[in-house]
Formats: sequence, structure tokens, C-alpha cells
Amino acid sequence: MPARKAMQVCPTPGCPTLTPAGRCPTCQAKARAARPQPNTRGYNTAWRKASAAYLQTHPYCECETCAQLPQLQRDLATEVDHIDGLGPLGPRGFDPTNWQAMSKRHHSRKTAAETWGT
Repeated sequence: MPARKAMQVCPTPGCPTLTPAGRCPTCQAKARAARPQPNTRGYNTAWRKASAAYLQTHPYCECETCAQLPQLQRDLATEVDHIDGLGPLGPRGFDPTNWQAMSKRHHSRKTAAETWGT
């Protein structure tokens, strides 16, 4: 029989609901509703076209870790990161010198490190 995992209190401050993991469904729905939609954050058709074109010419991850490896040992890039962290609505949002191709896992790691606690 598989080991049972202990229930945890929802990590949302003030929520006493027990969950098997992560936020409770109510807090999860509230958080999702509070986050602006991608189009309002600038991730629209123009961004999708520009980032797809960039990935065509930069197929391998350019993060700090991968930049030290030979090109064929790097992860394949699937996302374009804004180096300044401001996204497409920032002053350099559509400036390719402000972009770097990244794998999903490296981009998620970078984003989490930059936005944790904000």
C-alpha cells in the first residue's frame, strides 16, 4: 500500500483549509482571477511572432548555466526571456538585445528567483 501524504494547511495567509498539496481550490481560483491576462501584460500576437522569430535564430538555451557549455550540450530553447525582467511592456520589451533564449525549466527558475516574495 502506498504511503499516505499528510494534509497541509493552505499556504495562503489566513486560510485554514487543509489540502493535500499547494493552495486550496478557493485560494487558487482567487489568485488566478487576480493575475492579469497575458494580453494585458503585453504577451500578444506581436510578441508571439517576435519571440518565435528569435527562437528560430537562437535554438539553444542562453542562460548563465548553459552559456558555459558547448552549444550541443545546452537545453533546447522554448521561451524568450526579457533580461531586464520587465516583459514586453517595458521600455526595451521588443529590443532583441534585451532577450535571451531559454529552456522552460531555466526560464521558470530565473523568474521564480526574481519574483519570489513580491
